[in-house]
Amino acid sequence: MITLDRVSFAYDQTPVVSDLSLTVSPDRVTCLFGASGCGKSTVLRLIAGLETPQAGTVTRPPDARITMVFQDNRLLPWFTVRQNLTLVAPDADIDAALSAVALQDDAERYPDELSGGMQRRVALARAFAHGGDILLLDEPFNGLDQALKEQIAAYILREFAGKPIVLVTHSPEEAALFDAEIIRV
Repeated sequence: MITLDRVSFAYDQTPVVSDLSLTVSPDRVTCLFGASGCGKSTVLRLIAGLETPQAGTVTRPPDARITMVFQDNRLLPWFTVRQNLTLVAPDADIDAALSAVALQDDAERYPDELSGGMQRRVALARAFAHGGDILLLDEPFNGLDQALKEQIAAYILREFAGKPIVLVTHSPEEAALFDAEIIRV
């Protein structure tokens, strides 16, 4: 379980998150929902430990391996798809991760040879290959069609069952794919 207790955070004196308390249960996907710029991505960064709250506390299981899909794909352009995944998960079943996002035939291509949606799927496959105890998803379905969203959501629910999952999206339909608990930020 993950808890945020009265958490506040500001960038350069500009408040982004103010006095936020929430609990993320491993029994259900938690969806952070709100307007652009309201702090949803910052909350993910706080949960991941990439930012430290100026007030309040973030508690997560000790030694938990956190996997995060950022808004930007963060692919290394000089590496193939397979190499991008192997870099973070050298012992993983890369072919299974690529199959989960329907990219099994694109493993030897470079990111600049892929569409934006395909690059997004590589970022998702990299997270799947890494695995982890907590999954943080920041607008994970940008550029994907409905059938792929449904396929990947089903994969996440199956493979990360019983683990805390936090989803950031602007789409009620995407939250519905996970039957997520909606938290307005």
